[in-house]
Amino acid sequence: MNAHTEDYDVIDLFMKLLSFESITPDDAGSLDFIASYLDGYEAIWVNEEGVKNLFLYKKFGEGDHLCFAGHVDVVPPGNKWESDPFVPLVKDGKIYARGAQDMKSGVAAFVQTLKEAEHFNGTLSLLLTSDEEGDATFGTIIMLEHLKEIGMLPDYCIVAEPTCEEVFGDAIKIGRRGSINGYLTIHGKQGHAAYPEKAVNPVHLTASVMHRLAGIHLDEGDENFAPSQMVITDIRGGMEVTNVTPGELKIMFNVRNSTNTTQEDVRAHIDEVLEGLEYDLTLTQGSYPFVTNHDSKVVRNLRESIKKVTGVDTKLSTAGGTSDARFMGAFGIDVVEFGVINDTIHAPNERTSIDEVKGLHRIFRDIVSSF
Repeated sequence: MNAHTEDYDVIDLFMKLLSFESITPDDAGSLDFIASYLDGYEAIWVNEEGVKNLFLYKKFGEGDHLCFAGHVDVVPPGNKWESDPFVPLVKDGKIYARGAQDMKSGVAAFVQTLKEAEHFNGTLSLLLTSDEEGDATFGTIIMLEHLKEIGMLPDYCIVAEPTCEEVFGDAIKIGRRGSINGYLTIHGKQGHAAYPEKAVNPVHLTASVMHRLAGIHLDEGDENFAPSQMVITDIRGGMEVTNVTPGELKIMFNVRNSTNTTQEDVRAHIDEVLEGLEYDLTLTQGSYPFVTNHDSKVVRNLRESIKKVTGVDTKLSTAGGTSDARFMGAFGIDVVEFGVINDTIHAPNERTSIDEVKGLHRIFRDIVSSF
């Protein structure tokens, strides 16, 4: 039998996926392997600018379309590994390799689930990209645009990112905050430090209002999101000398915003605090916030399957950074994220436990059988 079409159990499959050196945006052949492994599914490829995107689907019936999604790319391994990051090491019930948590454990669990699926009242699919850890410009979003054009957008989606915090099964992400980046330049008049009255020092002007500008809540939060907060990430002014006062002060900041705060709200906040000062402000939106309804079918069913398999009551979370789930939300797809414990992603000696991967596979199998 061809090596690409051999039946692996979920751990064998996991080990195989970890062996692909798929550093963004190179899938290193892993997507071709997955397409061959799921040879009973129809394939759609949308590849651009060196990024590969694979959509596999099978229509079992006339019901809902449930998609599993994720990425095969990983961040560079970096230093201080105790083993080869692309030769998975099994030790004390854990598997060490780059991508073990983020997120080849999730990919292995849902690929094996689709391999074993024999019955489903609707359509099952997967969507995989090789560019989630990078800019994602030619990743999941362009596949979703194509699926929309051909009328094949899923109704529901599970993104198998690592979401659990302390115990496997303890957290599902039902949304994510957005990310607003800000670039603020406050203008003054450069001068000699010995004659401050002849200069306009933007550092002095800003110092008196800095406590009102940053480190405060921009909204009150709600049942899904913590309050949005403006966080300063960089401040630069002057010429690194002691006898010249600066002509301008540059501030960079980030706002991880909920659905309660927009770019317009951030701009209005800065306009109010810096009233009377001369400044330029540029805002960019790296990602937009989204939240899936607590009563959505995919949320309810996933919680029930987790409880059945693990006995854990799962909390609903929107914490953390961004993921490709944001694109699903933007296309009106009810999306949740669920995967193994997240405590070593992007770190040296990234690892996850064999029991978690098997548990994730069992949960996904239960979802498919009960959906």
